[in-house]
Amino acid sequence: MENTSVRVLCPKLVFHKNETGLQWLIGSPFFPPLTIVSTVRCIHTLSASDSPSPSPDLLKESEDLRALLLKGFDVIGALVIGNSNSEKNVSEAIDAASRLRKLFSNGGGDLENKETIGAFADLNSSGDIQFFVSKSESSNSLELVTSVVYEDRPEKFVWETGCLLRCEVPIRFPVYFPVENPLDAEKMYWRSTEAVAAKFKDPQVVYMVETIRKTSAEVPRPLVLRGAELDFQTDVSNIKILGKEDQSSDPKFLPCAHFCLKSKPDSQRFSAENADTIQVSVLLNNSEKSLKSIAPVAEYIPALEKARLLVVSFKLEVLCYVAKEIPVMYAVSKLIIPALVDQLNSMKNIILPNLLTEHPQLRPYHFNPPGVLHPITVIYELNFGESEMKQVEIRKSLHLRLGLPYDRPLLRIANALDLSTTNDSGRNDSIRKGSTILKDVHIGIPSSGVSGGSMSLVQGSYEYYHYLQDAVNDSGWGCAYRSLQTIISWFRFQHYTSIDVPLHREIQQSLVEIGDKDPSFIGSREWIGAIELSFVLDKLLGVSCKVINVRSGAELPEKCRELALHFENQGTPIMIGGGVLAYTLLGVDYNEASGDCAFLILDPHYTGNDDLKKIVNGGWCGWKKAVDSKGKSFFLHDKFYNLLLPQRPNMV
Repeated sequence: MENTSVRVLCPKLVFHKNETGLQWLIGSPFFPPLTIVSTVRCIHTLSASDSPSPSPDLLKESEDLRALLLKGFDVIGALVIGNSNSEKNVSEAIDAASRLRKLFSNGGGDLENKETIGAFADLNSSGDIQFFVSKSESSNSLELVTSVVYEDRPEKFVWETGCLLRCEVPIRFPVYFPVENPLDAEKMYWRSTEAVAAKFKDPQVVYMVETIRKTSAEVPRPLVLRGAELDFQTDVSNIKILGKEDQSSDPKFLPCAHFCLKSKPDSQRFSAENADTIQVSVLLNNSEKSLKSIAPVAEYIPALEKARLLVVSFKLEVLCYVAKEIPVMYAVSKLIIPALVDQLNSMKNIILPNLLTEHPQLRPYHFNPPGVLHPITVIYELNFGESEMKQVEIRKSLHLRLGLPYDRPLLRIANALDLSTTNDSGRNDSIRKGSTILKDVHIGIPSSGVSGGSMSLVQGSYEYYHYLQDAVNDSGWGCAYRSLQTIISWFRFQHYTSIDVPLHREIQQSLVEIGDKDPSFIGSREWIGAIELSFVLDKLLGVSCKVINVRSGAELPEKCRELALHFENQGTPIMIGGGVLAYTLLGVDYNEASGDCAFLILDPHYTGNDDLKKIVNGGWCGWKKAVDSKGKSFFLHDKFYNLLLPQRPNMV
């Protein structure tokens, strides 16, 4: 008998090992059985008087997960973080996961014979997670899993196996109801949305399938699928994966791979943003061929009492994940259509409490936050600004569910994936439209030369600002301004702010406005230092800073441990000011045992054009030791230095 094996793709399985909790394990019918692609925390619970611990509110959990998870992913088990009686906890978790799976799938599919994973992480032990498997829904026995495989390259596995389907449908329909009986509005609203949902399965509806990224010379022709041709009966898990020898000449049995790029650059990173994406458009055929020639007929149905008209608008936009070898017909009928219906129902429920007042402006966005291997979908109300408390609380709840940190704005609208049909390969990497400023110039530079060191680097992207950019001749006085511009670009790329990177005059204006400088300072060539930079960051971004003072450049290596902790915990670029010179520090390489260290310096004193090779070869971005092999000191011993360490705002 073959041993049962669990495969783990997600890089982090347990969010917090120091607190009890329940996490749902997510898999896909397109992966081998018992493959865990991600995990989400259970955040809705019911308090039971006869139970010492709360039980999951499965109805709320299923509603949330149906909106959050892409079709093509489902619940395959549960992980308990606890401190005793692992098998009892696991048995209860498997039961909860089985019931959630049934709710999540709306009772569809053959769930009786599906295996369910139960896992247990002991709070009192730092050991491995224990995995168990229940072979079927009716089984009362648990099998201990002894083989657990952790995938080395999970992104490659996910995006070589599958692709994305995208479908966008704007909907607008009228709701009539009697003025004297407003409660009838809800009934009419429900009937109207149900009628819209039924239209997606209408025999007359047409689905046009085409590739989004038209980067290849040979773009496959769009495929037209009619509602009458779709199969709504076959369960996703029973769909046959097509090999080349199985592929039919019937267009509706074309595999999704037909619309994917046949070859990709070796350098392309496996990610949702670079994934093959197929566009599905919904077209409704309202006219039919008739054997007889007849005139158009208009039917008039007068209202029996005074009525009011409501116009309800939805903008549906769904993403689905599908194996590339699945026939397109099944991808539309079993993924796209159920996804559209689920999103329509989610929006319907959000609008219902405000049906007779101002309707929320709802818009779905898709995100791929770090540590999550697949995209998620979030519906935001655009009536509220992103900094308003209601939106902040929604994002905090999502961070809690996904195990994301609370000091990173990872789910703001600016972070959303851009998978629109106009998103070809020419997407601008720069955050400023038309900008030619280089980004992340430290990537790929030669090593530091520190033997046995541990590197701690800036977290996230930035732009390299240096002398003579923006038609400003600041050579000899503008290095700190340029370092500040690089730091602010980092905050922009991390979506902490949307302000433009300020020019020198705007920086000077800020210092005058807070009373630090006289009005004559504006337009001058006066230097600024770390303290002035901290004032500007506070005024423009609301960012606080920590300042480290050293009496001599010779003392800087003593601060390497502290600087390493900054890059690990905060990850922001650091400004170093000493004498009349300023630099941007992007990281340190530090051997704690020997004390050997190197500093990754981004030098704003560069005056050439933005040629990456010239910048790296010239040492304008590179590792610098306090004292090089020739005995020359990079940091001056007779100058004091201020180091400005910007702190991440505690926000989501």
